[in-house]
Amino acid sequence: MSYLPKRESGQALLLVLLSMAVVLTIVLSILSRTVTDIAVSSREEEALRAFSAAEAGVEQALIVGADIGTTTIGDAAFSADVSGFAAGTQEFANPVALASGESLLFWFVAHDSDGNLVCNAQYPCFTGSQFRICWGKPGTAPGDATTPAVEISTFYAFTPGNLSTMRIARVTADPNATRRSSNNFSADDGGTCATGNESFAFQKTVDLAALGVPAGSYGVQNGLQFAKVRLFYNTDIAHEAGINVNFAGNALLPSQGIRIESSGTSGEANRKIDVFQGFGEPPPVFDVSVFSVGGITK
Repeated sequence: MSYLPKRESGQALLLVLLSMAVVLTIVLSILSRTVTDIAVSSREEEALRAFSAAEAGVEQALIVGADIGTTTIGDAAFSADVSGFAAGTQEFANPVALASGESLLFWFVAHDSDGNLVCNAQYPCFTGSQFRICWGKPGTAPGDATTPAVEISTFYAFTPGNLSTMRIARVTADPNATRRSSNNFSADDGGTCATGNESFAFQKTVDLAALGVPAGSYGVQNGLQFAKVRLFYNTDIAHEAGINVNFAGNALLPSQGIRIESSGTSGEANRKIDVFQGFGEPPPVFDVSVFSVGGITK
């Protein structure tokens, strides 16, 4: 029987130990990566479940129309807070951007918890003879072909509370001086405008008394109903709009819609969704004075 010299025997042992160390390092690396992948995958799944739970909270809040306490669904849970949006303020920037031809409403009459129109001590309505409409993204040039113009239609009851006496006072404004010679719009007020934390490129003040609206309509609750704002010419991008009622003698705005803040949790993941839902808008047929399914003979 032959034996390796001590020196060669030591070298062989060293090679074996080095090989074992390399193999062990590789195994530990694979195990560590596997554990990390499992942890990341678990966190991603928790985040998805939390987001889905927050969405479920929004859906339930829209159905119920009231706050929802902590509710468990499977491995996740949600809760939702429902509140009036912009109630009791002097200004409101609508978060929904408008393309050319689209419109939105700024409400002067209040809504109760069931969505019914109401004016009382709990749900006060707006009264006032003036308000300002702001529109256009900051930096929008006034003379471009796609510069947005605005139409502001104020719906009011000649006899407050009697919707059968509804009338419309309308103002139009166009920052583009070249277009005004053909569309007969008035000029905007000039200068920029701000409502809350939002800035706008253009503004127009609406004076209801100057438009012939009687004081018995704008000075009494449930006379003014809403202002319908429609943009024109901005065929390239959509623009937001806002309202400011900070004028002497004016009351505060009622709620402009419902705000839902829903929170979802799953494991260590937390997700929140903030939703704004405006009140329903009357059909566009009510914007015209005459409607017929057939032809009209004058």
